[in-house]
Amino acid sequence: MQKITPFLWFDSEAEEAANLYVATFAQSRIVSASRYGDSGQDSTGQTAGTVMTIQFELEGQQFMALNGGPLFKFNESVSLLVSCETQEEIDHMYDALSAVPESEQCGWLKDKFGLSWQIVPPILGELLSDPDTDKAGRVMAAMLKMKRIDIAGLQAAANG
Repeated sequence: MQKITPFLWFDSEAEEAANLYVATFAQSRIVSASRYGDSGQDSTGQTAGTVMTIQFELEGQQFMALNGGPLFKFNESVSLLVSCETQEEIDHMYDALSAVPESEQCGWLKDKFGLSWQIVPPILGELLSDPDTDKAGRVMAAMLKMKRIDIAGLQAAANG
């Protein structure tokens, strides 16, 4: 059993979000779902039969999502970081998840539910922590101009 599980609060889109995320990430699945009962609309605004909670797994990481109504919204203070080895994988994640182009910056994106994601290749951290501070500075300057991280652009900046 996983000790810590991210718990995501949605207004009424938890099932739709879980399905999108499971479709985006390989080796992912819906684990279980509970639904609101037959009492009609409840205090959260959910109707009978709507998902109350849904548990899903992305690449071995478990998540739980709740349709809790409009009381709370996602913001940029919390994001999910996805490590992508290749440009193809970065592009796939952006194409599948990004829904707010104006929020894209330095590998960050926001999906249609307002959840922030960081789509980052491990090479970025390696280049930024290079002992050659001029090289690391060039990489940082290049990254700050990017919306979607471009691995070839980072490598070109590193090479001067």
